[in-house]
Amino acid sequence: MNFEIEESKIIFSGKVFDVMLDKIKYKSTGNNAMREVVIHRGGAVIIAVTQEGKIPLVKQYRYPFDKVLIELPAGKLDAGEDPLVCAARELKEETGYSAKNVKRLGSIYTSPGYSSEELYLFLATELEAGETELEEGEEGMEILELAPEEITQMILNGEIHDAKTIAGLFFYLHSGKGRE
Repeated sequence: MNFEIEESKIIFSGKVFDVMLDKIKYKSTGNNAMREVVIHRGGAVIIAVTQEGKIPLVKQYRYPFDKVLIELPAGKLDAGEDPLVCAARELKEETGYSAKNVKRLGSIYTSPGYSSEELYLFLATELEAGETELEEGEEGMEILELAPEEITQMILNGEIHDAKTIAGLFFYLHSGKGRE
């Protein structure tokens, strides 16, 4: 690193994330700069595949964009929570499915320029249908079950903008075996 941190403080603490402000000094020039970082626990994303080869997606309202988006089931990690446990919980809550087999596919950094959020991607197979357990704010969520080719076309047509969904489909199509 070509800088040193002179001061670091949390300037906002929220329910979902904190904001850290660092004052840094570049070693080569001695110039100072400020860095704002969103501190986030991360989350888990689950690519579930039915016996028919369909992938459940959810249509849900997203407040920052004031619109309904199409996404893979996902959720934020609780403090100290294993991402696999989070993925299985979110699959059940949002789609009603439980999986006999869940494997890690990889992880992504959502916005590395300003956020510490890392999302862990999982593949779920051998699904058992059940009832959803939607949380407050998820009322009206719809479930779509689509073939990978349909999802790919929706991404290319601009119908799916969600980065975790695009990355999840990529991982599924290109490393479908998962990691133990």
